[in-house]
Parts: sequence; C-alpha cells; structure tokens
Amino acid sequence: MAKIAGGHLVAKYMKTVENIRMVFTLSGGHIESILDGFTEYNIKTIDVRHEQAAAMMAHAWSIYTGEPGVCLVTAGPGFTNSLTGIVNAYLDNVPLVVLCGRHPLRDDLTGALQEMNQIDMIKPVTKWNATCYEIRRIPEYISIAFRQATMGRPGPAFLELPPDILFDEVDEDKVAIPHRRIHKSSAHPEELDLQEAAGLINIAQKPLFLGGSGIGMSGCQDELKTFIEKTGVPFALMNNGRGALPDNHPLCINDGGFTGLMTGLPQTDVIVAAGIRFNWVLQSGQLFPNAKVIRIDIDPHEIDRNRSSDVGLVGDCSYILNQLLPMVEKRDHGEWETKLRNAYKAFMTTELEQRETPSDPIHPNRLVAQIMEVFGEDAYYVADGGDTSYYGLAGFRSIHKAGVMIPAGALLGCLGTGIPFAMAAKLANPDKPVIVLNGDGSFGFNSMEFDTMVRHNIPVICIVNNDCAWGMIKHSQKMSIGEERCTCAELGMRHYEKMVEGLGGYGELVTEDKDIIPAIKRAIYSGKPACINVVTDNTVTSPATVIFYQNLSDF
Repeated sequence: MAKIAGGHLVAKYMKTVENIRMVFTLSGGHIESILDGFTEYNIKTIDVRHEQAAAMMAHAWSIYTGEPGVCLVTAGPGFTNSLTGIVNAYLDNVPLVVLCGRHPLRDDLTGALQEMNQIDMIKPVTKWNATCYEIRRIPEYISIAFRQATMGRPGPAFLELPPDILFDEVDEDKVAIPHRRIHKSSAHPEELDLQEAAGLINIAQKPLFLGGSGIGMSGCQDELKTFIEKTGVPFALMNNGRGALPDNHPLCINDGGFTGLMTGLPQTDVIVAAGIRFNWVLQSGQLFPNAKVIRIDIDPHEIDRNRSSDVGLVGDCSYILNQLLPMVEKRDHGEWETKLRNAYKAFMTTELEQRETPSDPIHPNRLVAQIMEVFGEDAYYVADGGDTSYYGLAGFRSIHKAGVMIPAGALLGCLGTGIPFAMAAKLANPDKPVIVLNGDGSFGFNSMEFDTMVRHNIPVICIVNNDCAWGMIKHSQKMSIGEERCTCAELGMRHYEKMVEGLGGYGELVTEDKDIIPAIKRAIYSGKPACINVVTDNTVTSPATVIFYQNLSDF
C-alpha cells in the first residue's frame, strides 16, 4: 500500500485538482515537505528574497492569469513578513491562497521555535482561515481554501499546516480527494430592477460607465464590449478592470488619467458603476452629485455604501450585463463623448505639452512619453510610488487586460508593489515587454528582488523616476507646514542602477532627455533584468499630490 507524506499530499492535490502551475515562496524548515512535494509533482516555484514579495507576486499572478495566486510562507517571521501583501490582496479583493507553516502541534505552549498565534492575527484580513490538524484532511482543507478565495467577492484564504502532519505519512487510498466545482455567484437581481436600470440608461443624455476590479475578475470582456457598443456609453475602466476593453477602444476615455476623469464626472447624469467601490479614490461617490447611479456588484453590502444607489443590481458583472443587453437601446452619444474629451484636453493641455517637450531637468511626464515611444501599447506597464503612480496612470496605455497597473492605488495605498507585480506580469506574459516605473522611494522596498529576477531569468525593465525624495510627501509638507520644516522626505542621489548591476542585471544612469530612449534600447538588448535610473525634476508636483494635500487639509 503506497504511502504519501503530508507535504506531498499538498502538492498532489494542487497539481491534479487545482492545476496550479506556479507558487511564490521563500524556503523554511517548517514547509520543507511541501517544497519537496512541489518538486515531485512538477509545480514551478519562484523563491523570492522577502515574503512580502511572494504574496504580492501571487496577488498579481491572479490578475494577469485569471487563476488564484498561491503563496507559501514559513512560520513566524515568514508569516509576519507576508502580512502586508495579504492585506493588500484583501483590500483589493483578489483571490489569493496562502499556505503557511506553523510550529509543531506537539510543542504548543512550550516556547517552540516561531511559536505564535498566527490565526488570530490573520482573521481580520482574510475571507477564511483555518489550521489543518489531520493529514487525511489536507486535500479537503485546501479545496475549501480555493473555494473561499474565488467564489463570490474574491479575497485571501489562509491555511496553516503544522509540520506534524506535513512530515507524517498516510496510505494514499485512505485519503479522499475532493473534486472542486467553482460557480459564479448565484445572486440574481429582480426583473423590475433590471428594467429600471435599463430605463435610466435609455434616457440618459450624459452617461458614463465606470468599471472596476469586479469587471476584471468577472472575465466579462465580451459582454462589456457588446453592452458598450450597443448603448454608446463612454467608459473608463479602473483598478484591475482596466484593459478588459483596450485603452484604444473608441469609447474609452482613460486617456485623461484619473484627474482628467474627475473633470468629467460632475457633468454626468447617469453613472453605471460596475464592480467598483466608491472609496477615497472617487471621494466616496461625491464626485457626481447630480447623477442617477446604477450600481452592479457581487457584494450586496457595496450597493449603497457611501452613497445610495438609484438602482442596485447584485450579482456577477457578466451575468448582469447579459441580462441588461436585450433591454437597452442602441444609442449614439458622440456629442457627449466629444464634450468629455474636450474637457480632458483643456485640463491636460500643460501635461500634453510636457510629454512632447524635452526639458532639463527631465519632467516625469516626458519620461513616461519616452517610455511609450519605445514600447507602445503592446506591452504591460506597472507604476509604483506616489507622484510616480499618477504619471504612469495618466501616460501609459495598453491594449492588454491589466496592461496598466497602478497597484499602490488600492485601498491600502501600498508602496513596493511595482517590482513584484512586474515580475508576475512577465512570468504570465513572457513574450511581451514588461516595464515598471518606480519612484526612487518605492524602489527601495523590494529592489532585492532583482536577485530573484536574475536567478529565475525574469527580464523586467525597471525605470526609476528619481527625484531624490519621497516626492508626494515632500511637496505635501511644503504646502502644509512650509519648506523649512520638511522632514523625513529627502533621499538624496543614489545609484540604484549600480545596485542592480551588482546583482547581475543591467544598469544605466540617465540625466539628459536625449539619453532616455537609447538607454532603454540598450537595456532591452542586454536581455537582462534592467534598471534605468533617470534623474528627474525634483520641483515637480503632480495633481494627485494637490488632491492628497487638500483632503488632509480638511482635518
């Protein structure tokens, strides 16, 4: 009778039932049996230099592939190091399965190595969490974790696996292997609510469709395309929903960037908000005070959160758009769309000029434009930082789903996401260029992952928007407390490119506009993970910083 170790049972279930191809991890003694199981069952592992990056890569993998991301961390500090990434996934509503080591059950309350109450720490930031106490139930528990992470509103699921069961063995024929069946939400809105929503859309004169991460997670590209092109409603896709329809779609108004979008929202008379939260980014829904609001969300608690909806449709975005399609009329909103774009252009005039005009020192808008000049729309872009995220969001365009990612824009406002997200993007799309625009501050959080890139041959190109400071903080402090009292905001000039060279990648420093594109091309030619360290204008303040300061000044 064949025996199997608990750690190998983890890998066998994940491979044969969940079809997991890749796991993001950092090794540890408590999880050795699982790692050996991954080798046995041919599951690729990407081992990082800090568990935060493992959780962030798994988060991004789920967005780029549509599969739940899996992160494996060891007990104690491995667990605590991963917390920021887990919280970020929780607030971003991303399906993440976290497998975690634990001190042995037999050593409870003895002062064992890395003994701590991990479950109570993780409870507030996961959809589901548990400890498996019996080797035979390992597949059952993992099956539950995947169901919890992916069904309904997605989010992290956390499973603690003690070494007592991972290193133990069991007869294979005594283990029941669940056969997972995942279905989308079964919530169906009332017919009268669907008809009321369609009625508002049909009479709207200045409608706008706002799609968020729920659009991306639903996988409703075809339904969305048919709906938009039938109704003629201009649309903007944000967060993980961006790219469900490409940025170059004729009705897409993402080219105005977030602050450009803010100029149009107050003018709308009907907002269709699908899979997007009315959080701080949208000023809790107060940006469109006179609009009728139709909200579509898989979570009923979101329908009237922060602002009451005129019509609330609870369910999966794909299902609801399909139900609305026969009810909505064929419309042409060309005049309204033109008015929206003209408002954007008036707002963006200075930025558009900055993109086209070489400057000394280099303006960040110009840097983004030069990057786009090299790579175009057939690429994946990630931006990470305060002001840097604004410039990336406003200037990058892509034809791909999740082709422009600004992960720091989620509720947690988490810096350091750029490099792990870009690595996951490259692993998921190895035949496409992947570029991360990093602020010099945010670069420091996970820059050691260039070692991971070198070891695993992940040739991401990182371009540092180096203003020698925590720019958003520095400029906000200047506005609020005065330049002479700015504190903890200066970083100084650092040669990040030499750090990357020392880790085995390609590095180059750029201080003049004329050298940006040649440096990027040399980085591409190197075939290595690369860092182009571009010194930019440290006096520049983005509109996002002004908004951030204005919000703080309300206190």
